[in-house]
Amino acid sequence: MIKIYSPASIGNINVGFDTLGIALSRIDKGLLGDFITISSSKKFILINKGLFLNDLPKNNCENIIFHCWTKFCKKIGEKIPVKIILEKNIPVASGLGSSACSIVACLKAINLFCNNPLNNIDLLKLMGELEGFLSGNIHYDNIVPCLLGGMKLILIINKNNLIIQNIPIFKNWFWVIAYPGIKLSTFYSRKVLPKLYEKEIFIKQSQYLAGFINASYTKQELLASKLMKDFIAEPYRKSFIPNFEKISYEAKKLGALSYGISGSGPTVFSIFNNLNIAYDMVNWFKKNYLKNNTGFVYICKINNIGTQIVEQK
Repeated sequence: MIKIYSPASIGNINVGFDTLGIALSRIDKGLLGDFITISSSKKFILINKGLFLNDLPKNNCENIIFHCWTKFCKKIGEKIPVKIILEKNIPVASGLGSSACSIVACLKAINLFCNNPLNNIDLLKLMGELEGFLSGNIHYDNIVPCLLGGMKLILIINKNNLIIQNIPIFKNWFWVIAYPGIKLSTFYSRKVLPKLYEKEIFIKQSQYLAGFINASYTKQELLASKLMKDFIAEPYRKSFIPNFEKISYEAKKLGALSYGISGSGPTVFSIFNNLNIAYDMVNWFKKNYLKNNTGFVYICKINNIGTQIVEQK
């Protein structure tokens, strides 16, 4: 039996569309990720549990875990009968890497269960394929930090070669994340983006990303935070975020270093280097952003561990 935990993540972080991502941990040590438990069985069995059990498809054949199992079996050329328990603690279509959580935890667990027939690169590529299956495009900005932790820059060269860079983090940053309790499909959020952009937009985004990476390496905190701008997705997605302009105004008023849409939304984030002010932002979100009792607000730090084995026997 193997039990694996995979953390939530934020993709893009404004400045690095489909390229930059972080893994998250709550500072209060509460859950912010999915568990997968795999054990021997005479046939494939999938059991769903967790805080967001009701977000999952009623038909297990539509569950991403079923697709993980079928693709893994096809990849190794052998049908493995296993019992899989998914504990779903990240809301689906939330902008917190929910699909990446389940995909990474499941494939990591089943690969370990089968004595690692796939190497790390092949495993990562399979994870990317499954992420693309759900969102319409292969991207690794949630997958890689979810698996490896930290802040990661991911480059795809010639469609096959992955280059993963570990980006230094500012350890004094507190990430306030707020999920309103409503869904926003990643597939739909990607569909609203233009197929063509003006050259000036790409030049600007490239300059800001390069500057952010340099500022992170040279520990220029204020410069790094000023460069966390999104000219690619936010202009087209912010209309789907309830009261985004109001959130922006409040974050600025409280002195947030940066703020933005977490992945494709509707979760939003704001960054502070003062914990007391971060709590002020938490209180504002609770009063003004949550739409129902499934919404939540947490203060997080960057999770440097990523996916980990909880139990193995």
